[in-house]
Amino acid sequence: MRKLKIAVIGAGSTYSPEMIQGFIDRKEVLDVDSFYMMDIDREKNEIVAGLTKRMLEANDMHPKFVLTEDLGEAVSNADYVLGQIRVGKLEARILDEKIPLKYGLLGQETTGAGGFMNALRTLPVILNIADTMEKLAPSAWFINFSNPSGIMADAVVNLTKIKMIGLCNVPTGILRDAMPRVPKGTKTVDYDYVGLNHLAWLTGLYADGREILQEQLGNETEISGMKNTPVIPYPPKMLQQIGGIPANYPSYYYFRDEHIQKCIDAKLCRGEECEQIEAQLLKMYKDVSLCGKPDLLNQRGGAYYSEAAVSLIEALENDKQEYHVVNVLNQGAFPFMAPNDAVEVKCVVGRDGAKPVPLGHFDNWHMIGLMQAVKAYEKLTIRAAVTGSYADALQALLVHPLIGDYRKAKGVLDEMLEANRAFLPRFFS
Repeated sequence: MRKLKIAVIGAGSTYSPEMIQGFIDRKEVLDVDSFYMMDIDREKNEIVAGLTKRMLEANDMHPKFVLTEDLGEAVSNADYVLGQIRVGKLEARILDEKIPLKYGLLGQETTGAGGFMNALRTLPVILNIADTMEKLAPSAWFINFSNPSGIMADAVVNLTKIKMIGLCNVPTGILRDAMPRVPKGTKTVDYDYVGLNHLAWLTGLYADGREILQEQLGNETEISGMKNTPVIPYPPKMLQQIGGIPANYPSYYYFRDEHIQKCIDAKLCRGEECEQIEAQLLKMYKDVSLCGKPDLLNQRGGAYYSEAAVSLIEALENDKQEYHVVNVLNQGAFPFMAPNDAVEVKCVVGRDGAKPVPLGHFDNWHMIGLMQAVKAYEKLTIRAAVTGSYADALQALLVHPLIGDYRKAKGVLDEMLEANRAFLPRFFS
């Protein structure tokens, strides 16, 4: 095994112990020589690093462990760069969730008007990380978990030369939930997964080559959700009618009004709940007797992060040639999407990267239509974030299936741009 330098950008995130646990679990197959933990919030970085370092030492791991606020120092000669940033912190997320509600629109961190504003803030920072990598670590892999992950992937793979894979824990969750459907004694399991990040469906499940999912869907409504999204039961036959099991986020499209009302009725928005959870976590992380990630972290919405992120690194590093669902260039895997669209797709992952598996014949135009509309939104959002174009920003909101209405789109855009003025110099130059 070669010795690895791992750079974590946004290392002050309370998710970091989840990520470190992944390296602990794989210490026999990944030889991490150094962790460079970079964050602009020194205090949080120090608190979180205290726990993560104790976790490593408790598991007889003693890599070089560097805390820094310097992106260049962190990235220089790294083998893998992990992105987990939140530009504007939870304060900005709370605005993303609350402002759209004034206009009768969904407030959510990764989709709709809230996700749009998160993308405008985050994308310039992600592109700066990629530019820094081009100069100081051109052969490194950029594994990005920062939301909206699909938009970040589309921008980086099309606008830079960096090797980049966008990551999300939702595919891991939906595939885990599907496994109890497989009959005992099955020797081989395969699946069809179709979508974009946070707009995806499991459309096929194969036990020893036989498709078993569609016949199971007739009367089912139970879908487990992630901790950061509310669950609304699906009516009988709906899963059969739409043709698959949605990941948790399509619920926002299917039950838009109910989700908006839930947000209006909630005593706290999800961002405010996360503030409370994060405050508790940071207090726990300060306890020098704590040497493992606490169970409370699972309520933060980052379940399976370590499995998704570090198992992906293991597959790349050790040429495992195994399936992972990640965000990469389509390259013809979904014939109804452009080759240069970043999609969330089943890939074979090895030393040469993530190679999309062609889906083959697919004629579910409900899913195709939603994906094409949301991809148009994503492309316009990227253009707006890069250029500061108000017209592109407005067009992005007008094409998004959760928005569309001109007066609502313009109203929410104007207010959210002003609320985020400090993070959007290209719109106010």
